Formats: sequence, C-alpha cells, structure tokens
Amino acid sequence: MRTEICDRLGIDVPIFAFTHCRDVAAAVSNAGGIGVLGAVGFTAAELEVELAWLDEHVHGVYGVDLVIPSKYEGKGADGLSPAELEAKLAEMVPQGHRDFAEKILEDHHVPHLPEGERHNQLLGWTATTVAPQIEVILKHPKAKLVANALGTPPDDVIKQIQDSGRLIGALCGSVKHALKHKAAGLDFVVMQGTEGGGHCGEIASLVLWPQVIDAIGDLPALAAGGIGNGRQVAAALAMGAAGAWTGSIWLTVEEANVPPAQMQSYLDATSSDTVRSRSWTGKPARMLKNDWTEAWEREDTPNPLGMPLQMMVALDGVKRGHRYPEAAKDVNFNPVGQVVGQMNKIERSADVVQRLIAEYLESCERLNKLNNA
Repeated sequence: MRTEICDRLGIDVPIFAFTHCRDVAAAVSNAGGIGVLGAVGFTAAELEVELAWLDEHVHGVYGVDLVIPSKYEGKGADGLSPAELEAKLAEMVPQGHRDFAEKILEDHHVPHLPEGERHNQLLGWTATTVAPQIEVILKHPKAKLVANALGTPPDDVIKQIQDSGRLIGALCGSVKHALKHKAAGLDFVVMQGTEGGGHCGEIASLVLWPQVIDAIGDLPALAAGGIGNGRQVAAALAMGAAGAWTGSIWLTVEEANVPPAQMQSYLDATSSDTVRSRSWTGKPARMLKNDWTEAWEREDTPNPLGMPLQMMVALDGVKRGHRYPEAAKDVNFNPVGQVVGQMNKIERSADVVQRLIAEYLESCERLNKLNNA
C-alpha cells in the first residue's frame, strides 16, 4: 500500500484524513496515516493553540488544510488588514439576507449565543485572512503538508510553503482544475468527486479519477469523494492514485468533536439524504439536506450570496447549531458526503485506519485469486 508520497512525508500508508478535530488528526497520524487539520474555522491565534497541541501529541507528521478560493467577493483588496476586510465585506451583505437567516433560526427556536461567545463574521476564506494562518503553520516543523481546498493557491503562497520544505497541493473537481494545479508547480492534487462532502464539483469519482491521473502524468494524485472502506481505497490505487483522501468518515469516530445530536444525524442518514447547496458558504457544498437548505432554495426567498458573504450571513447559524445541536437539529450545518450511508456506527480513529488497510488487503487478495485462476 506504500506509495511515493508516503516516502516523501515519512508515513506508513497513504491514508489522508481531513478533519476539523485535532484529536482525530493526531490519532490518524499516530496510526500510520496523516491527519490534515482544517484551519478555516480558526483565527491565527487559535490555530497556534491547535498546532502546538498536535506537535505534542503527534509522533510523526500532520497536515493543514487552508481555504484560498480562486474567486471570491473582495479579492484584490490589497493593503487591508483582516479586520478592515471584514468590515468592508460586511457592508456588502444585504440586511434582508441577515433577517432571513435569523428568521429560520428563530422559527426553529435555536437560542442565541451567550454574550461572551461572540465571534468574527469572516473566516479564513480569503488570501488576506489566510496569510496569518500560514505564518503560524511555518512555525511548526511537524506540519509537513498544506492543502488548499478551493482552487490553485497564489504563487507567493506556493513558494513560501515549498521553500520551507513542505508539500503543498490543492483539491480539484475537474481535469481543467488539475492541470492548473500542475502548471502552478504544486506537489500533489486531490481529485474529489461529487460524492464528497463539503465543496465539490459535479463529476463522479469513478469518472474523475482516471481522467485526472491520465492528464497530470507523474504528479501524485490523491483520490477523494465517497471513500469509506478499503475496497474503495484499492479501487483508487488500482486506477493509479497515490493515496486516499478521506473526510466524512471521521465525523463519526469516538474522537470527533461532534455533538451527540449532530452525530446521530450522520449515523441515521442514508446516501440519498445529501444535497449540493450554496446556502452556507456561497459555493456548492455537499451536506445533509434539512429545513435550512430547503429554505434557501425556495423561489420566494433570497438567493445565497457569493463566498465569503453567504458565510458571513450563515456563520451565526453554524455557531448556534454547534452550541445547541438539539434545538438546531433541523437547521444545522452538516457537511458530509454520500458515503454517510456507510457511516452507521461509532469507531475509534485508529480502528478505522486499520479497517481500511485490512479491507484493502482483502480486495488485493481477491483480485490475485482471479488473476491466478
């Protein structure tokens, strides 16, 4: 199961685990794969705390996932501080959108956050707000991999990461995106099919993976979108992938920082219960469909704004949903892929890694028997 990218990172198996929970990231890294911490929800100061904790608890290496979209509202606002950019973008958000979001939450009786838990409106969705996060990452030698979730990173970011001895890559949902990543000199690409959770394109994994692999040649390509067992890992590697990039399956592990009511929503869901929606982030993202996603789809309601404006509208709902998951059960932000239909029990993260390996080996043995028949 060992591929070239394992040697470059010093990991045992090419299982990449995207997660917003540091405990999950550490557990996967210590089990032989590599945990990749999603940084978008953290300020630079908060990210420093998370990475310092990972440095202490990870025996080998880990990764960090950033979000620098290729296109977003406010791009090109050079010279502004993160706070100034937030204030400028906040002025672009129509009050009607804020009122509509609040009405959804009020109609479902989701309490407001306590006074001491107020939060910024703008997450790390822009080059301006990501820059301080990169400064933090470069202080932590065990953070050996950086991935960008939306588009090709800026040239200066690529140089900064590579000059530090780290690998940098980006997700893609089409051959066109993959070729842009290769032309920019990235170290790897993550080819995510539409089945994947969070931001995704429209092309299915089994169609996308071989097309991207053929197009980019020897550049390592990690398969993502719908991977929940070792059979799917074997299929990806059989096509020429350098590893498996997984995400959704880490939402229902023991270490996940997911409230019980929200986790139960994942455990109960089928693969038919997801939808691609712009209602939370402004870009199409796969999640569980519920009253929130349905409300923004109606003809008599506001259309979702572009990124990052829509999340500036919706972020209070995210925070309140996490704080009061029981009350927000029907309007919570539940990003997850179609593989949710396989996520029917709670497992330890290390056990998931070992299960993926065992199922992969079983698949290889099955194919070897066919070849030798």
